[in-house]
Amino acid sequence: MAGAVVRVNPATEPAISVNKAYAPNVADPKVLVMVLAGGEGKRLFPLTADRAKPAVPFGGTYRLVDFVLSNFANSRYLQIVVLTQYKSHSLDRHISATWRFSTLLGNYVTPVPAQMRRGPRWFVGSADAIYQNFNLISDAQPDIVCVFGADHIYRMDPRQMVDHHIAVGGGVTVAGIPVPKHEATEFGVMEVVGTKIKEFHEKSPTPPTLPGRDDMCLASMGNYVFDTEVLLKAITEDAEDEDSKHDLGTNIIPNLTREGKANFYDFDTNEIPDETDVGRGYWRDVGTLDAYYDANMDLIAQQPIFDLYNMSWPVYTGQLPLPPAKLVQGPSWAPGSAVSSLLCQGTIVSGGHVERSILSPGVYIDDHAVVSDSILFNEAVIGPGAILRRAIIDKNVRIPAGVQVGVNHDDDRTRGFTISDHGVVVVPKGYVFR
Repeated sequence: MAGAVVRVNPATEPAISVNKAYAPNVADPKVLVMVLAGGEGKRLFPLTADRAKPAVPFGGTYRLVDFVLSNFANSRYLQIVVLTQYKSHSLDRHISATWRFSTLLGNYVTPVPAQMRRGPRWFVGSADAIYQNFNLISDAQPDIVCVFGADHIYRMDPRQMVDHHIAVGGGVTVAGIPVPKHEATEFGVMEVVGTKIKEFHEKSPTPPTLPGRDDMCLASMGNYVFDTEVLLKAITEDAEDEDSKHDLGTNIIPNLTREGKANFYDFDTNEIPDETDVGRGYWRDVGTLDAYYDANMDLIAQQPIFDLYNMSWPVYTGQLPLPPAKLVQGPSWAPGSAVSSLLCQGTIVSGGHVERSILSPGVYIDDHAVVSDSILFNEAVIGPGAILRRAIIDKNVRIPAGVQVGVNHDDDRTRGFTISDHGVVVVPKGYVFR
């Protein structure tokens, strides 16, 4: 390969040729996508009690991981590995059953569970997850590696970020977005001059603010574009550092920043076909129950901030073979009704009333039940006269006749339900009322 540099990993991995001959006038460097989907998602408990965070349902039909995968599918970057670890069965099954590309041209989406190639241990950080899967990069021989998180809600064209990365040079490009200062302690925060990152602060208790904006910080979205050679060198050196946390945000990006190899990509410049002005720059980290709940509620506004119906940049997922949603009179002849809500396939509202809520596939709302400001996962059954307010009902839960959830929090606590900081009540998967 002309202009290639051969690097051999000291841990006896095969040689990998890294093409350094590409330039901004070369349209398509070879890109490998690595999606990090191994986190525990502790702050989303109990939704993550039995599933990986990226497998948590969202918007009725989707899983969180569908959003990042849809962005790459729409951008036609079609060689994707998804690194999984904790409670990954439902996530692996969803990816394997749903995300199938034609292999004729070498395209794939592949879930890769922790393989313990570096010894009998789990991933200890995001950088270690890549290091333990060095063979995936060796096999693909990419010029560029996109490393993205699996649990954010947004639309983005990664191809534009890759083009920016090539144009400005440097070893890594970090996508960023302004966030309120009081939220910035949960993110990596950047100080930039032009496109160059001068300082990177990972989850600092006193993050620096934007110039002229004391209330806003420039946060990392957890989306990175690396030159392959730079990534391999960085993770190999990090693996040898016993004091490292082996994390991209804590170790790799700050190290590359100090070396002058880190650049910033402004997410607000990313153009999506037919995106509305109100939806431009939308990005939500759904790491907490309240953030998750609020992002779902964003979908059902009269003019939604995040529009699922933009078919110029669709969000893909698996579709169950279920009949259409149905609103029908119940046994008492009360009409089934729904206002400002999403009703997925297979849902039936039989004499109940639904408002400002999201009903996932197979949900059943019985006579005179009232569901408001709530999210119901697959196959939830709401009995006659039951009342739900600001609740998340996980899958396969049956709410008995007349039971109230989210009305009296003392009763909810007595039943052992989790209540978020903002008062959202979560009924865990398979809960049985007694």
